[in-house]
Amino acid sequence: MVVTTARTRTRRPGPRGGRLRALVRESRSWPTLLMIGLCLLAGIPLTIALTPDQELTILGQHISVGARTPDLSLEGPARLVQIGNTELDIPRLQVVGPLRPQLEMGPVQRNEDAAKVFDPDTTAEATARAVDQLRTGFVNWYLLATLGVVGTALAAAALVGCARVLGILRQAKTREHVTVADVWHRCSGMIGRMALLAVTVSLVAWGACGALAYSGTMRGLAQVGSLSDLVGGARVTPAPVGPPVFGYAGAVIGDSRAARVGGPPVAEPEGDDVACERSADSLAAELSTMVPGRVRNLACPSATVAEGLRGPQQRGDVQVPAQLALLKQMQDLEFVVVAIGPNDVGWSDLITYCYGVGTCDDNLTRGEFDYRMAAFDRDYAALLQDLATLPGAPQVIVMTSYDAFPGDTDPACPDARGPVHAVGLTQDKIDLLTGRNDELNAVLRAGAEKYGFAVAEPALTLLCSAGADGLGPDLQGLADPFAFHPTAVGSLRLAATVARAVGPFDG
Repeated sequence: MVVTTARTRTRRPGPRGGRLRALVRESRSWPTLLMIGLCLLAGIPLTIALTPDQELTILGQHISVGARTPDLSLEGPARLVQIGNTELDIPRLQVVGPLRPQLEMGPVQRNEDAAKVFDPDTTAEATARAVDQLRTGFVNWYLLATLGVVGTALAAAALVGCARVLGILRQAKTREHVTVADVWHRCSGMIGRMALLAVTVSLVAWGACGALAYSGTMRGLAQVGSLSDLVGGARVTPAPVGPPVFGYAGAVIGDSRAARVGGPPVAEPEGDDVACERSADSLAAELSTMVPGRVRNLACPSATVAEGLRGPQQRGDVQVPAQLALLKQMQDLEFVVVAIGPNDVGWSDLITYCYGVGTCDDNLTRGEFDYRMAAFDRDYAALLQDLATLPGAPQVIVMTSYDAFPGDTDPACPDARGPVHAVGLTQDKIDLLTGRNDELNAVLRAGAEKYGFAVAEPALTLLCSAGADGLGPDLQGLADPFAFHPTAVGSLRLAATVARAVGPFDG
């Protein structure tokens, strides 16, 4: 019998299997675990913080797309940063992980591109293009940050690898001579495996961050139906002040134009008539002679929407309650006249500046005017909401801001030359002031039309031009105590314009 024995051969691992086992062993070593922790806990947050935002122009607005600086929380909201409005969290967009989107914009610019979103013919196209631009901006930012993640991973691997090499060299001092080639042969594979592990783990974690950011953002946007839903709302309407008031058909709220500063004082002042310098020939007083019923004057000089109409206003030692708060206590009103805007946008500052410098059409004042217009737009919207919910739903008439100078002003006109030592107004400056007044009036009209309110557009006899009826100027000039404010004749014309806008009612 022939017995054949088969010798069992030991199968040696192939090159691929050996590299895989070495990689697994490397992933379990404490230096590599330290490196991975460094990549995850420091590398990714550092990359998010240092990756520059992507600069975009969307609908004529300058917008920066990026991510907010990570903090120690596991979950947090996206953020909107608006110049002049600090930082605004977007509570609807809750994101798990360190990657939370951030948009920075402002001040809001009014231009042809921005107007496209309000045009029914171009709204859909403009909105889709804006969304596509935002998406592209985020993707570009994310790809740029991906390169940063890879870079920080390699840097972490190099740092820990160098530390390990130094440790090996220190141990080699106690042994026989070791060459640089020996150290490199021993450490090159180790460093390569560390770098591979660092990049792989970092990219997997970064991909998870991106997926969490995307899912959190899309989940939040699915619940958003308006801008208020997105950023939250904080509108608080003024509470009524004082006892109920009867016996008035209408009321006037607004600024010094409606109070008619510089006119004869009220014969029997009441309330804040003295503090607000209300005249006996104010818009409200003249209007009372043109429509059935009495009209109460609540206007006050220097009033803005925020400080005067919707909030209290300080006049010397007297704090005047919010005009809207007093208005809410007026019973059975038929109409309300609103004269507001120039103080909100710093009109007197702009006029003074134009008188004093050679040219006032510079980028600094343009940006300041745009910023103030954006703030007024927001405050005006809140005021309109308040007026739309007044008890009894009285008719609301919004008065636009009148111009002061004609388009062909004579430079020799004293009101155009200005005070002594002033540069004065040129035709270019007057055109600039007229154009910006037109911008203010466009906002006033648009807001009124949105709520179905009437608009009164007074056309007064301008400075530096003679009136055709011989009644005298409609506006006070620089030689008068309150330049650019209506005279008694001007107040009468304002009232006539408003009276034509007041609808029929039972007086």
